[in-house]
Amino acid sequence: MPTLSETLLAPDRRPSTVDALVGVVDAEVKSKSGIGGAAIKTAYAAAKKVDSRLVSRATNRMLPDFLTALEPYWQEGTADFGAHLTSQQDAVTESLLAVTDRRADNPSHAAVAKVYGMVRPKAKTHVTAALPRLGSTLQSLAGTVVTQPGSAETQPGTV
Repeated sequence: MPTLSETLLAPDRRPSTVDALVGVVDAEVKSKSGIGGAAIKTAYAAAKKVDSRLVSRATNRMLPDFLTALEPYWQEGTADFGAHLTSQQDAVTESLLAVTDRRADNPSHAAVAKVYGMVRPKAKTHVTAALPRLGSTLQSLAGTVVTQPGSAETQPGTV
């Protein structure tokens, strides 16, 4: 089975992968409610105000590291990658947050680092909530249905 990186970082696939993952972020932010949701939405809007392409550029930059972090779970195989990620949510969430934490240690924009610092304490909750949507999106982008560990079938009309 090809790795997520081999599949989704291919030059002809990477732009659509980034766009789809920005869509995941947008949908997750939009789905937040209450006081905490308002804070997330405000922080997200502030980050986008600093640079309207910030989320897309950050996603593109971190994509190889995110895919590397998710690869062990992908290789375990499952018919529903979102459910599989959720079944191991603590480990998966920590793997993904390690990527963003490393990036936040050396930010391109001081304002972005400040915003990240404000939302980081609750990040685990939000990343965990996004795992089903993230897994489903990646599985769709990869164009495979993983049926058992180490095997995959290409979905009709994909790849």
